[in-house]
Amino acid sequence: MEDKIRKLAEEAREAVAAATTDEQLDAARARFLGRKGKVRELRQSIPDLPEELRPEAGKLINQTGKQLEVLLEQRRQALVGAPDEEQAAEERLDVTLPGRAPRIAGRHPLLATMEDMIDIFLGLGYTVAEGPEVEDYYHAFDALNYPEDHPAMDEQMTFYIEDDVLLRSQTSTVQIRVMAGQQPPVRVIVPGRCFRRDTVDATHCHTFYQLEGLLVDEGITFADLKGTLQAFAEGMFGPEVKVRIRPDFFPFTEPSTEFAVSCVMCGGEGCRVCSQTGWLELGGAGAVDPNVLEMVGYDSETYTGFAFGVGVERFAMLRHGITDIRVFYGGDMRMLRQF
Repeated sequence: MEDKIRKLAEEAREAVAAATTDEQLDAARARFLGRKGKVRELRQSIPDLPEELRPEAGKLINQTGKQLEVLLEQRRQALVGAPDEEQAAEERLDVTLPGRAPRIAGRHPLLATMEDMIDIFLGLGYTVAEGPEVEDYYHAFDALNYPEDHPAMDEQMTFYIEDDVLLRSQTSTVQIRVMAGQQPPVRVIVPGRCFRRDTVDATHCHTFYQLEGLLVDEGITFADLKGTLQAFAEGMFGPEVKVRIRPDFFPFTEPSTEFAVSCVMCGGEGCRVCSQTGWLELGGAGAVDPNVLEMVGYDSETYTGFAFGVGVERFAMLRHGITDIRVFYGGDMRMLRQF
């Protein structure tokens, strides 16, 4: 009986050691420790032994069964910790291969354009001012000299949250906050996001970026405004660009002007982009209306100034030859990877 038990234990150890998968290990367990396994067969043969040998045989068989249980569990843990050869080959690190360079994100063309615009005005001595995107009616309209019947106040043009609370439609609201908080001289630019009830198409969007500028001091004239716009245009499009100003109307400037530059696509000769006119309108500007100065407590007899506003998307589209404003907001990586 001892020889049988010893041979069984040796056979079981070889079978467990040879198992390389959970399925093979389960088969070995069933073969030796299962209901019809070899250990059970030995136990069933104990009654055939002489009575004095039965206790010792039972003890040896039980010890062998427990040892096999330990061997099976140890082998199972070893299999869990050691992946198969195919998996190991897939996960093996070849240190001789060249490294993978990390992907470095680029600046979004809109933000890059706005940062370039800001840099130009910082060089001209301006400071950057910011303000809330959710505004009150006073800063959005009353303080900017809007007449009560102006269409910009209509719900078809402006996003109202409450009767006196709205999403700003222009960053001019921040100009009022800046002037109300300090005395001249004032020289600021206001970049930021604005909102209008525009139908989304190739050139319009309900959400857009704007950059406005304001200068108030003694002796400021329209000539200072044109010189500033010329320096700004040359900084964005090059020294060969020309600036044109024509009369226009805005409630918060008087007189007001339309700000245009010679077409950067055709050099002013006329093309599809400029509708064959040779000029591209970029924004509005003008001398700060005396009513606006008085509204913030400035003496309009002592101080004068100018203000201007441009759309950042318009500049970005011209600089990069983009014909549809919607590509800026679509999140298409094929477009963004180009910048």
